[in-house]
Amino acid sequence: MQTIKADIAIIGSGVGGSAVAHQLVGSGAKVLILERGDFLPKEPQNSDAEAVFLQARYKTRDTWTDAEGKSYRPGQYYYVGGHTKFYGTAMFRFRESDFREAVIGSESSPEWPISYEDLAPFYAKAEAIYGVRGQAGLDPTDPPREAFPHAPIPHEPVIARLAARLAAQGLHPFHMPSAIDYGGACVRCGTCDAFPCSIDAKGDAEIRVLRPLLKHSDLRLERRTEVTRLIADGPRIVAAEVRRDGEQLRVEARTFVLSAGAINSALILLRSACEAAPEGLANRSGVVGRHLMNHHLTGLMGVHPLRRNETKFPKTLSVNDFYHGLSDDPDARGNMQMLGNIRGEMIRSAYPATPRIVADWLGRHSVDVLAMSEDLPNPESRVRLRGDSVEIDYRPGGLPAHERFVAHVRGVLQRAGFPLVLRHRFGIEAPSHQCGTVRMGTDPRSSALDALCRAHDHPNLYVVDAGFFPSSAALNPALTIAAQALRVGAHLRTI
Repeated sequence: MQTIKADIAIIGSGVGGSAVAHQLVGSGAKVLILERGDFLPKEPQNSDAEAVFLQARYKTRDTWTDAEGKSYRPGQYYYVGGHTKFYGTAMFRFRESDFREAVIGSESSPEWPISYEDLAPFYAKAEAIYGVRGQAGLDPTDPPREAFPHAPIPHEPVIARLAARLAAQGLHPFHMPSAIDYGGACVRCGTCDAFPCSIDAKGDAEIRVLRPLLKHSDLRLERRTEVTRLIADGPRIVAAEVRRDGEQLRVEARTFVLSAGAINSALILLRSACEAAPEGLANRSGVVGRHLMNHHLTGLMGVHPLRRNETKFPKTLSVNDFYHGLSDDPDARGNMQMLGNIRGEMIRSAYPATPRIVADWLGRHSVDVLAMSEDLPNPESRVRLRGDSVEIDYRPGGLPAHERFVAHVRGVLQRAGFPLVLRHRFGIEAPSHQCGTVRMGTDPRSSALDALCRAHDHPNLYVVDAGFFPSSAALNPALTIAAQALRVGAHLRTI
């Protein structure tokens, strides 16, 4: 069996793994990134909604099962850059309150072992790396911060009119922080959110982070290399077993950084069970694979039958007036932000019985909004191994409050001039906001990781993806993963 050696092995090249590598390159350490996918090909299908949605061209062909045994293809994308190749470019900082304990209804959102202040300088660095565009001071929930690295992306006319109608309701719409090369490579092609970018204008982890690093001789990227399990000798992780093009390999390193995504990182740890750790590595607490969260995500289509929406890049607007609850219902809370353009092919992929002419008409006459609420951690919401199969037993927390929040946002859109508002709930089948499966905390009895994402049980193992989240907050997770990964990388550079 071939053995590959490095000082630091990073498993996964997405937003977490790439940010750790960014901090380590130039330190003198030999850094190895193991990515199970390849570079995403640049081809006409990148912007073809039928190929991306109806044919699911880029989605993994793996199948998982839910708790009832029903099989499905999850919305997992295995490429250099991870899920950021398909994300909607939203780069929000969490609010100060997101790091503190909160109670929503009868359920609890726990305190983090770090604060906003701990992450603030790394948020700023992540925004600079990703070229985030926005405008500080308009969002009433904004934490203390400096100006954005770049000016906000201007609203197109339909979105500008929506912003004015929201302001007329007493709300405070603000420019959504977004990582695209507006004014540069971006041509506002209309296929950004949930599509790969064939012209490298999207601020994804490959383009903004990894590609500049690959020129360094102390960084090595191994593609099509899937880590199946880690091997421990006493408390230390000594190797990883991997598959590449049908061949079994062994990777040895003094430090391992697991950044495969919340679900897959938990699976690797569970698959690494051995005599000394029969429930899986880093799992003395029993929390690995538990507390799976994904946000409550409901898409709302504001339809006006007499108006067409010609917007190319709608993701320039967000509202946080309800982030800490409605005035008469403090548990109904969350973020409101624009979705990318909903097209007929997207509708038919979710609702196959919809006639093409109806789906296309709805896509042309709608303004599309996402209502996002915090998904509260539940220890019975979990990732399991059933032999060689993966079971996702997802049990969202705080759903009734989210439904009340959605009803409120629906009313906001109706008052903004949309007589028909349709809705679609996104479930765990599309785990774009997956988090919480390898949570961090101060007590090894109830958490797997410390405040620097180091495993309590293994001094040379770090888990740096959204699996470390103790709670989900109600904002897109990418920037918080990147900021903590930069913080962890800075720590690793010193040891």
